Amino acid sequence: VAARAAITLSITFTLLPACYGNIMKVETTGASEQTAQQDNLNYSETDLEKMKDYKSIIKNVARQKGIDPALIAAIISRSCRAGKTLKPGGRGRYDENSYGLMQVKKKIEDHLLEGTNILIYFILRIKNAFPDWSKEQQLKGGIAAYNAGDGNIHSYEEVDAKTTCGDYSNDVIARAQWYKRNGGF
Repeated sequence: VAARAAITLSITFTLLPACYGNIMKVETTGASEQTAQQDNLNYSETDLEKMKDYKSIIKNVARQKGIDPALIAAIISRSCRAGKTLKPGGRGRYDENSYGLMQVKKKIEDHLLEGTNILIYFILRIKNAFPDWSKEQQLKGGIAAYNAGDGNIHSYEEVDAKTTCGDYSNDVIARAQWYKRNGGF
């Protein structure tokens, strides 16, 4: 029992959000003009009321996976505007094969767990590919890879070159920072 408790304690400490970097220290240019115009510049604020419906689930998944809940909220905001742009049944507006808040293939909490696992997978892939990058740079690279695939991340300076609208990680980070400061995530 003591050994199991020690293992659990060890796993808990290794999964703290700082393990992946501090979202508030990640540099970001924010959304591109194209994204900002389509989202009326107030994307996070306008999504906050609807995001509150998922706040406890987001925080639970974040706690389980040791990742900042503001980052999960930001991906949900970017992916489907906190569910507002989903088609009936939860399918994505632009991709019929995508489902749910993080646009993967499971439902609500299971879906958030899977989406978060995928995000962590890409953060770790970028960490291994670019060991000289800071944790915050690896976090940003992992967010870009979540959208574009890790094979499309070649340098920090062009981290968003192959992402949707060329701004995915910058936009998600700006949203995460906003949710961290203003949304209680």
